[in-house]
Amino acid sequence: MDSQFPKSQVDRLGQRLKGGDITENDIRILDEYRRSFGPAYELIVDSIRQTLGLTLTGRPAKSTSSIIEKLHRETIRLSQIQDIAGCRIITSDINIQNKVITDLVGLFPEVRVIDRRNIPSHGYRAVHVVPIINGRPIEIQVRTFLQHKWAELSEKLADIIDPAIKYGVGPEIPITLLDNMTNLFSKMEKLELVFESKDINDPKLSAVNPELTSIKADLIKLVDEFITKTREK
Repeated sequence: MDSQFPKSQVDRLGQRLKGGDITENDIRILDEYRRSFGPAYELIVDSIRQTLGLTLTGRPAKSTSSIIEKLHRETIRLSQIQDIAGCRIITSDINIQNKVITDLVGLFPEVRVIDRRNIPSHGYRAVHVVPIINGRPIEIQVRTFLQHKWAELSEKLADIIDPAIKYGVGPEIPITLLDNMTNLFSKMEKLELVFESKDINDPKLSAVNPELTSIKADLIKLVDEFITKTREK
């Protein structure tokens, strides 16, 4: 980390937060630690906007309660949490997603890439590009529209049924729905990769491609309508 927040000190703080015997001073130190990610976050967001011209959303610091919840939920040290600060980029399809990932990796000198598309995390599919700036990891979520709609659906089901759904635990029906949706979206995106690598002027392919685009649009519409209806209840 740095002289202000040595790694050993950060991890000892994390152990105390996990243990549950939390003092006001611990909360104060955690708040200072999470806020220390701000400069690295701003540098990364500005670089992406100015150099790559991409639109993104984000937050400069996870809340202290969210950090503590994550420490309790996962086997992880405080210094290992990579999404204390982060932003999100949504692309129209998987081919553009791959290009954005390549551009991001080339933009920063030190970066990790976590690809959760072929091996989803509880159904969640996306690519996380994590630059390290001045010892601070900043998570950049790169999602396609389909991956983003699945994540929105998962969040909504977690809100109205059980928060544990986001982590693959809960009633069978919503878990099965999310599993089926992520498998379907994965197949759609594999077809997009096939079309990108083939001659689109092939009569057989040119006839199928508009149909694929239409099906994708219908799927996104169905998810949006479901989320809207559940929000109104």
